[in-house]
Amino acid sequence: MWPSIRIAFNWVHQMARVLKNEANLDGAQVRQRLGGMMGAISRWKSNTGELESGIAHLLKVTRSYWKGLFHCYDIEGLPKTNNDLEHAFGQWRHHQRRCTGRKVAPRTSVIRGRVQLMSALATRQRSFNADDLALASHHQWRQVRQQLEQQRQKRLQQRRFRRSPTTFLAELEQKFIQLTLPP
Repeated sequence: MWPSIRIAFNWVHQMARVLKNEANLDGAQVRQRLGGMMGAISRWKSNTGELESGIAHLLKVTRSYWKGLFHCYDIEGLPKTNNDLEHAFGQWRHHQRRCTGRKVAPRTSVIRGRVQLMSALATRQRSFNADDLALASHHQWRQVRQQLEQQRQKRLQQRRFRRSPTTFLAELEQKFIQLTLPP
C-alpha cells in the first residue's frame, strides 16, 4: 500500500503548494492550476488502489468549495483560511467579554455585531481620529442606523411572540382583518 500512499500524499502536497501561492498569482491563475491538477488526479486516481475512494472524496469536497476558494487571491488582506477568520472573530468576542465583564458575548452582538466587528477590524489596521470620522458619509451612516433599527424591531417582535404566542397571533389577525376589510 506504500506506493499508493506515496502517490496520494504527493498529490495532496502539490495541491497545497498551488493553494499556498508562493508565486503570488491572481485568483484566475490559481484556479486554472488547481483545475488542471484536479483533472490529472481524477484521470490517474485508479493508480492509488485502495485509496481511490479517499482521492475521489478529496476531489468532491474541493469541487464543493470551488466557488469561494479563490477570493483570497484577488482581495488583498482577505484571510486564506477559516482559521484566520475564526481568529479575528475570536479576538472580537474576547474583547466584547472583557468590556462587558460577562462570560458570554452580549445579546447586542446579534443586532450590532456586524458594525462592531467591522469597526474592531478597521481599528486593528490603524487608529482613527475625529477628522477621519468627520469625513464619513452621513447618508450611509443613516442607512446603517436604519437597518440596525429594523433588525432590532424584528428581534422585539420575536420576543413578543415567545412570551405570549396566542396574544401576538390574535393581534396579528386583527391587523390582517383591518387591512382586508373594505373602508
